Amino acid sequence: MFAVCGEALMDVYPNGANATGMALDARIGGSPFNVAVGLARMRQPVCFVSAVSTDFLGERLMRALSDEGVDSSTVARTDAPTTLSMVGLDERGVPSYAFHGAHGADRQLGLKDIETLPDAVRALHFGSYATVVEPVGSTQRALVERSKGRRFISYDPNVRLNVEPDVDVWRRHLAWMLPRTDLLKVSDEDLGLLVPGVALDDFGAQALAQGARLVVVTRGGEGSVAFTRQARASAPPVPVKVIDTVGAGDTFQAALLTWLAERQLLDGSVLAGLPAQRLGEALQFAGAAAAIVCGRRGADMPRRSELQA
Repeated sequence: MFAVCGEALMDVYPNGANATGMALDARIGGSPFNVAVGLARMRQPVCFVSAVSTDFLGERLMRALSDEGVDSSTVARTDAPTTLSMVGLDERGVPSYAFHGAHGADRQLGLKDIETLPDAVRALHFGSYATVVEPVGSTQRALVERSKGRRFISYDPNVRLNVEPDVDVWRRHLAWMLPRTDLLKVSDEDLGLLVPGVALDDFGAQALAQGARLVVVTRGGEGSVAFTRQARASAPPVPVKVIDTVGAGDTFQAALLTWLAERQLLDGSVLAGLPAQRLGEALQFAGAAAAIVCGRRGADMPRRSELQA
């Protein structure tokens, strides 16, 4: 079973002007929330570890978890408001975000709230701004420490400087996570912020030397690349008519974890020994899933039946 830890929010899109202002289209979202839904749609057992508001938007998020088959027994409820992410899209469908959630529900996860993690959990995924804001950031670090060596750990920085503008905070967290991470998945855009001027292969070698077992870098329209200490592989992008790229990285993450789980490869030592051919197959599978979501509006994650084995 997977446990995905992090924020749940509403992505709010402009939906045209009207006589009295502007129509808005709110969609369930949040990077970790998307990953949890993506895993469930890929037929993987998964629970979501977060705090969700008791307001009407929080109730919608909880209903979505139930509808998707995500275990919500690990969700804490709070009367803090649901975070809103205002999403603007450029002419290529690439999103920009403005977050309204300084005191949002998804930041309120405390130490007592992680005591109910099911015994069946064998892999955890962490990512995005919930890793660097408080008090949830400290709670997540405690969970990482408790799980190191006992459970598979996956991490995607998914940097959001409009939530935490100090890039050094993100850099320190990346440095802290690397010795505790089995799978690091990071976008080249994030690497440009975290390690500007460092070549992909050099970053891969550095991350592996610091403890990561597998490093995957997504490159948008240029595909993806993977590194272990023994192998390097790459995969080209899958052609698609892009509607928008919201949720593409989260879909890639969920699909990559699914590919590993289906092959009983959620083990750091085993992962480190994967040959280049197998790494390439994993990248191709995850890239195909990401292409599907790019052809849809918002983070509408694909189902397992939409992907070839």
